Amino acid sequence: MVRRRVAQTRDQIKEKLVAALIEDHSPREVAMSFSVGVFLTALPTLGTGFIAFLVLAYLFRQLSKVALFASVLILNPPVKWGVYATSFWLGNRILGPVPGLSFDGVSMSMGGDVLVRLWTGNVILAVVFAAIGYVLAFRLINEYRRRQGQTTAVS
Repeated sequence: MVRRRVAQTRDQIKEKLVAALIEDHSPREVAMSFSVGVFLTALPTLGTGFIAFLVLAYLFRQLSKVALFASVLILNPPVKWGVYATSFWLGNRILGPVPGLSFDGVSMSMGGDVLVRLWTGNVILAVVFAAIGYVLAFRLINEYRRRQGQTTAVS
């Protein structure tokens, strides 16, 4: 079931990126658009990431809208919970545990400490995911366009 879900998500991403490949954007623009989308999607924006997508797509013509929105497929809601857990763990490793936090009881006074750890880990993961997303998208785009060029030349 997990393999099927991963394969299905991979196919959806590939389909969206292929659509972005035929747009009038350079491989760097498409890869950067995808990377920006991955970065924003990785952050705990509570739905405001979509608004940021719309604003960015409106303000910057060089952004590939298809690649930007394709990034949502990578960090869909079920995956984000794992990202959040990892982010909090990473934030705890960097900043230390939240004083008084236990499974028995959590008070509202700990909220700020918890959020700082979540955001610290999350920003680090978002940067890593964005960098990986850029490299993978850039390679995929160049390979796709190279193959299209060969196919067209032969045909």
